[in-house]
Amino acid sequence: MADQADLIAPPPANVYVARVAEVKHYTDALFAFSCERPAGLRFRSGEFVMIGLMNGPKPLLRAYSIASPAWDEQLSFYSIKVPNGPLTSRLQHIQPGDEILVGKKPTGTLVLDALTPGKRLFLISTGTGIAPFASLIRDPDTYERYDEIILTHTCRTAPELVYGEEVVAAAKADPLVGEAAAQKLRHVTSLTRDAHRLEGRITNLIENGALFAHLGAPAFDPAQDRIMICGSSAVLHDIKAIAEERGFVEGANSEPASFVIERAFAG
Repeated sequence: MADQADLIAPPPANVYVARVAEVKHYTDALFAFSCERPAGLRFRSGEFVMIGLMNGPKPLLRAYSIASPAWDEQLSFYSIKVPNGPLTSRLQHIQPGDEILVGKKPTGTLVLDALTPGKRLFLISTGTGIAPFASLIRDPDTYERYDEIILTHTCRTAPELVYGEEVVAAAKADPLVGEAAAQKLRHVTSLTRDAHRLEGRITNLIENGALFAHLGAPAFDPAQDRIMICGSSAVLHDIKAIAEERGFVEGANSEPASFVIERAFAG
């Protein structure tokens, strides 16, 4: 149970206080949680926000991608558990009814507006980097803009894929986007340590063509494909290089282009 004394000190003006609604632990190192959505909070699907707890008189905040779509009445998040992490060592123990801090200014580059129009949208994720894409695959605008959405999720072991399997199933069962998701959304998983139908780093699967062979689809084409990337610093660096070698141009909110990464997590 999170210590209710955490929020005795008045929270600063730049955060909301939100009540936790649900917590689910997937592995010893991964958990998801949701909270009520503060009435004044507005965001675009794919953005991140600061999340945290009071640490004595001061807030302890970290950037978390919002895993729920912009229209949802709750906010959802997906997190690692860092044993000695200043925040996650405490956050992993929250329970429904506890209170957390939510920043008032969502932002980020993993948004549809940062990309120019295209036909195929690749959402390339590793580990908890799937969180912003859990938001985007439940947003109707994603399906209105693209003919095909390909979500890749690379982890080390099979239990780490469960969250992604659940969010894809939820998208396909969603009354708002389910029909479009069933037709347009493809989910490709790969593992680096366990046996799996696709094995190895996603960078290797792109470069050796195994990803596209698995899809039965052509390789990256900057004329019609758009790419979003979220994962570890190494993955962001390597896939950014692969994209640029193939003629893709990095986009931003102020200057949309053919691929984007979330720089807040680039390290």
